[in-house]
Amino acid sequence: MSFSGTFFNNIDPKGRLSIPAKLRGVLTDDYGDELLIVTRGKAALVAYPFSDWQKIKARVDAMPNGDARDLIYRTRISPAIECGFDGQGRIAIPPSLRTLAMFEKEVVVIGLGNKIEMWSQARFEEQMRRDEEQLSTLKAELGDLGF
Repeated sequence: MSFSGTFFNNIDPKGRLSIPAKLRGVLTDDYGDELLIVTRGKAALVAYPFSDWQKIKARVDAMPNGDARDLIYRTRISPAIECGFDGQGRIAIPPSLRTLAMFEKEVVVIGLGNKIEMWSQARFEEQMRRDEEQLSTLKAELGDLGF
């Protein structure tokens, strides 16, 4: 299985965000009791099951020392935190990541294959506008895929 769906949630003042039951179900069914690793993405936060994160981190660790590896570490590996679920299916996102993601109250949670994205609603709406513009240039490809 894979993560899918778009869900509109609120983050509480303590930084707790409910991960939708559908996504938690995939996590439990496919990964057992694994923690989520939450880190910075391009304009959103991204969460990976712990075992998938370990594979990603191993690939980064295998890179030769240098600017590219340091850049990835600074922007993706170092900000990553382990998030367990509380009894209500919420994860606690620290202030540093909430600030990077520009979370205020409304958060959009998206299942995206092997990962979960978490967007501020304003950033999500802007990204969707850009995505739709880009899709308009891919009409033949979309048609070939059945869309």
